Amino acid sequence: MRNQGLGSWPERRRRMSPHKPAIWFEGTTTTHGEFALAVRRAASVLHDLGVQRGDRVAWLGANHPVGLELLYACGQLGAVWVPVNARLTPPEAQYVLAHSGASLVVHGREHGTTADVLRDQLPAVGTWIAAEPPLEGGADSLDWATLAAAAEPVLRDEPVTHDDVCLVMYTSGTTGKPKGAVLTHGNTTWACLNQVLSLEGGPDERTLGLAPLFHVGGLNGTVNPTLLRGGCVVLVRGFDPAGTLQVISEQRVTSFFAVPTMLDALARQPGFATLDLSALRTVAAAGAPLPLPLLRTWLDRGITVQQAYGMTETAPAGTMLDSADAVAKAGSAGTPQFFVDVRVVRPDGTECAPGEIGEVVLSGPNVMQGYWDAPEATAAVLVDGWYHSGDAGSVDEDGHLTIRDRYKDMIISGGENVYPAEVESAMLELPEVQEVAVIGVPDPHWGEVGLAVVVPAPGTEPDADALRAALRERLAGFKVPQEVRFVDQLPRTATGKIRKPDLRQTYSSRSDA
Repeated sequence: MRNQGLGSWPERRRRMSPHKPAIWFEGTTTTHGEFALAVRRAASVLHDLGVQRGDRVAWLGANHPVGLELLYACGQLGAVWVPVNARLTPPEAQYVLAHSGASLVVHGREHGTTADVLRDQLPAVGTWIAAEPPLEGGADSLDWATLAAAAEPVLRDEPVTHDDVCLVMYTSGTTGKPKGAVLTHGNTTWACLNQVLSLEGGPDERTLGLAPLFHVGGLNGTVNPTLLRGGCVVLVRGFDPAGTLQVISEQRVTSFFAVPTMLDALARQPGFATLDLSALRTVAAAGAPLPLPLLRTWLDRGITVQQAYGMTETAPAGTMLDSADAVAKAGSAGTPQFFVDVRVVRPDGTECAPGEIGEVVLSGPNVMQGYWDAPEATAAVLVDGWYHSGDAGSVDEDGHLTIRDRYKDMIISGGENVYPAEVESAMLELPEVQEVAVIGVPDPHWGEVGLAVVVPAPGTEPDADALRAALRERLAGFKVPQEVRFVDQLPRTATGKIRKPDLRQTYSSRSDA
């Protein structure tokens, strides 16, 4: 084949294992052979609608097989797939679609009204297609099923190389406007190979497609690597804790990727301790620090949790904690994945000593090409072949990386560095705390002090003084937050990350103290 990118993967699987299951979705199983034909039809639809090499094709929807068909179809045409965060408001989605220059948008059933709102505001988008009949609105969108049924399953073998752009994935946008990480076919391929080499599994893998496909961990954490090696993706639209547990059990899921908030919600389900999860071998956790109590909850069920560290810009390969070290190195993000190099450096670029905290930088064939239409932002993070993460971390004598926090989240109180992630982990050990975010707020004496925003555990009585007293038994005094505020929920991005800038804006003046 002339195509060496993702577009060739379904064809290669079709000739190797056409009858094996590739995707299970809401009771329907699609084999690898059938998926390859669906991708061919999708490529024909896009081609007939005028999509050419380099054009951006956007997917705006919950997890659905059509989203994956589009990704691989774009790969066959040399077009660029742009997954849009399905939880964005219309103005936020408008920014991503306009910034990426998308010319065609396929939307899910939940986004008919969004399509109606944006249709006139985005004249550059020439075609809107509904993947399914919309729940509301979307009457002017074309019907994907009708288009695909009429399309010929012709293989369009464009000469796509690993240097060609595969997709543009926008970051969470926790600070300012989201940036579009440009990932080539090579970036994505190498990232998936890193996952295949790091995660336990094989051609009989049944991975749960739980995290959103617009999240790089959801896409390249387990879904694409599983399709690469001929396994089956058990795809679910979104995250419903009770329903997800049932799917894991009934579909004999062997692995999945999730952020810690998802793992916590699953573990809190009444049936978690007794439900048959015997097929589940491994869970990959990333996106935020994994609290030790939560880790122990999953380990107690006999399930290995492999903590990982990566980001959109690395597609997301970075480090992975080997299952054999899951207990001994609990709290660590592991060692660099096979085709990744990771260093922890001082501000002058020199290597930190073991245990010394510095900035985590990464290099490898999985690191993005840059940010879409943002040369200054690209130059700020890609320096001499290394991606500068902005994360504070340290390595131990064995080379295991521990992420301390984001540098921008670090609190400097009276000249002491306080890492909120460490304080949050200690607070989550307390039974009265369900969720917590620690931020720095201005203080006339210390310059900055810690403030903990806590979601209390159900059935407990919020008591700030008692929490602070319990923390003093676990942490040095300067690390204990000076204030504790109780809330019903924490603000989060669509991928589960806490929006600390929102909390800083809310509590920076502390006028209601």
